[in-house]
Amino acid sequence: MILLDISSGWESFFQLIGVLLIFIFVLLITYVVTKWIAGYQQGIMTNKNIQVIETFRVNNNKFIQIVQIGKKYLAISICKDTINVLTELTEEQLTWMPSMEERTRSNTSESFQEILNNLKKKIPRK
Repeated sequence: MILLDISSGWESFFQLIGVLLIFIFVLLITYVVTKWIAGYQQGIMTNKNIQVIETFRVNNNKFIQIVQIGKKYLAISICKDTINVLTELTEEQLTWMPSMEERTRSNTSESFQEILNNLKKKIPRK
């Protein structure tokens, strides 16, 4: 009777370890696939003829963007259902131009730890 309880205890322990290993494996696969898809999408979006130079939020779902399409610069308005061309701009009319490094660098290059530290600085301590 005691021998039966000990063997079922070990069996439960090994089942728990097996489930934990499977869970860790699934988390690892999810992490790798997410990183791979992010890199793939970033590779698709770089070195194309259309680049967003600057975005200004007017309202919750209304934006004004300066977009470079080929050699032309356009100011466009983006609403919920429509996109309208406001005007064509020349390079001289732009007060700030991002460098090629800034254009290719992703806005999400900041690590989660850096974002968390910035939030901690903004929250007042009691």
